[in-house]
Amino acid sequence: MNLIKSTMVALLGLAGVLPLTATAIEEPVYSLVESWDEPAVEIRHYEPRILALTEMAAGENSGFRVLAGYIFGGNAEEEEIAMTAPVQRTMPGVDGAQMAFVLPAEYEITELPKPDDSRVRFQEEPAYHAAVIRFSGRATDSRVDEQWELLTAFLAAQNISTTGRPTLNQYNPPWTLPFMRRNEIIVPINVSTVTSGAVGF
Repeated sequence: MNLIKSTMVALLGLAGVLPLTATAIEEPVYSLVESWDEPAVEIRHYEPRILALTEMAAGENSGFRVLAGYIFGGNAEEEEIAMTAPVQRTMPGVDGAQMAFVLPAEYEITELPKPDDSRVRFQEEPAYHAAVIRFSGRATDSRVDEQWELLTAFLAAQNISTTGRPTLNQYNPPWTLPFMRRNEIIVPINVSTVTSGAVGF
């Protein structure tokens, strides 16, 4: 079975087994440090993880196809690797846009099969703290920008400082109804600036 055909079969298989909320697949491990209801912001501590990344030179779909090709057997071992959530990408309008899949926690970076496509590379991420804002609906550029502005205003009001670039994280298959979709903007923070029990925004 060639790569294109096997990728299509795998995607159709996912359509048959994944629930609309995609809760049946592995997600990055984290612990909750603090949370607020309005806006829906959380401070999380993430465990170390490995990403498979690629550039998004020709748009979002091209990045997804490259990474999906790798996990659906486009590698030196022809090994299929389980799909996880979320799909991570750089924020809209950022130069050098990238997309990433979080690889299953069972793998060490030395155990990962070599990609057939040289556009796929791996990155180890150490444990870190992050601020997260969650929203539903379609993650249009305007909607993402709106939520990022809301998160940055909230963090400024709480005197919480960021330490890295934000990413857009999408947890659901594309056929999920908009109101059931889970989207998150995640940005690394300096946890020492978080005050327990800080007031809402």
